[in-house]
Amino acid sequence: MVAHLKRDGYSIAALREMAKKRLPRPVFDFIDGGAEDEDTLRQNQSAFQTWDLLPQPLNGAAERDLSTPLLGHTLRSPLLVGPTGLAGLFWPQGEIHSANAAAAQGTVYCLSHGSVCTMEQLAQSHQGLKWMQVFIYKDRGFTRELATRAQESGYDGLILTIDNQLIGKRERDLVNGFTIPPRFDFNQMLAFARKPAWWWSMRNELAKITFGNYVQSQTPESVAALAARMGSLLDPRMTWDDVAMLRAHWKGHLILKGVLHPKEALEAVQRGLDAIIVSNHGGRQLNGAMASVLALPDVVQAVNGAVPVLLDGGIRRGSDVFKALALGATAVLLGRPHLWGLSVAGQEGVEWALELLNSELDRTMGLAGAHNLQSIREGDFLRSRRN
Repeated sequence: MVAHLKRDGYSIAALREMAKKRLPRPVFDFIDGGAEDEDTLRQNQSAFQTWDLLPQPLNGAAERDLSTPLLGHTLRSPLLVGPTGLAGLFWPQGEIHSANAAAAQGTVYCLSHGSVCTMEQLAQSHQGLKWMQVFIYKDRGFTRELATRAQESGYDGLILTIDNQLIGKRERDLVNGFTIPPRFDFNQMLAFARKPAWWWSMRNELAKITFGNYVQSQTPESVAALAARMGSLLDPRMTWDDVAMLRAHWKGHLILKGVLHPKEALEAVQRGLDAIIVSNHGGRQLNGAMASVLALPDVVQAVNGAVPVLLDGGIRRGSDVFKALALGATAVLLGRPHLWGLSVAGQEGVEWALELLNSELDRTMGLAGAHNLQSIREGDFLRSRRN
């Protein structure tokens, strides 16, 4: 493990500060920012304070088990690495480094549709458990094509993300002139030059930054044209019929991401989906949307144990993970935290982010009196401040 990680990266918040120092401002803000006034982004974190922990230390939890069963596999802990676009912009071959870190920690890696590498390239270098993200596109055949490629590449799960049908207004990116993929104009290059460590590590990579999954499936084109075409592919007219189409096409585990409403969660169960991810896209899409953890209890109640419910958004401490599990989540996804670790030290940085949260979760369990994850869900460890 890189020595400065253990010295300076003592928390996820500290890792964020380390990433902020290393990355050019436009690149850091691309990770860090949210939509419009960023209310939902902030509330994703602050909403965990809605509940206080009510420990039961005489349970005698001297030994703790963090493992959890999920869709036919037993994970070493309930922390998954969630799908995040352009990880290869933060560290060379960022997706592959992150996937290898997830495998080393015994958990799932979720590849973004907007990865720099292709899904096939990741599969060739990564033998661990992996899920692939797709959307419902105007060209339904393209949605099926991506699913087929994922199936042929050995992905165990397919994540259908439903809250990205229009691109959110991310004002930090507008202020910075940051585009996806990055446009390397004078101002961008000046910002890059101010961060020599990042610039040096990426010197041979910047010209390769693109959306690999889209390049492979279409006639080669310029990055600018590719970005414009990607934005035009999204379809706000999507309906449950499209979900049914994908369910019929995809034979593996199908996971619905972007669910906040309990009615939508129940519909997903009735239509044969295998898991639900409660998420508001990290506050990057609809500003003002409910914080993920506040939506979690009603979704869990609606699903009533029929399928696993996962939480995405706002996890910064092991105690956050504990609260999510106590509210009924099977596992949680990490977005920004793993990217901050990646930005600082590649694979070792992602492993460290996972280790930090796992160690905090383990400590919280010991202090609260929880032997395993099921005992967290059944143990009456939370009290709402709203009562």
